[in-house]
Amino acid sequence: MKFVIVEQGGKQYRVAEGKTVEVDRLSNEVGETITLEEVLLSVNDGKIAVGTPLIEGAKVQAKVIDHFKGRKILVFKYRPKQRYRVKSGHRQQYTRLLIESIELE
Repeated sequence: MKFVIVEQGGKQYRVAEGKTVEVDRLSNEVGETITLEEVLLSVNDGKIAVGTPLIEGAKVQAKVIDHFKGRKILVFKYRPKQRYRVKSGHRQQYTRLLIESIELE
């Protein structure tokens, strides 16, 4: 099995060819192909390569499938005996990527 660990937006994701991954919102349009060049680790049929900190020449080609919002997270602030109550919500925006190819040198 071939997979790599890539870094995108300060977070690390395990990706494999043909799979999808959900990352924080990117400014690319739907249908565009992007290149993820920050590959930290690769596993190819039992051969493990660890970067220091990145693997030179390794990159991942991904296609933007869609943009969507995550589930709503409620934030409630409360201070007892002071009549302070604030309720707000947040929905994080994500981008779904389809991993097309993993190129290792």
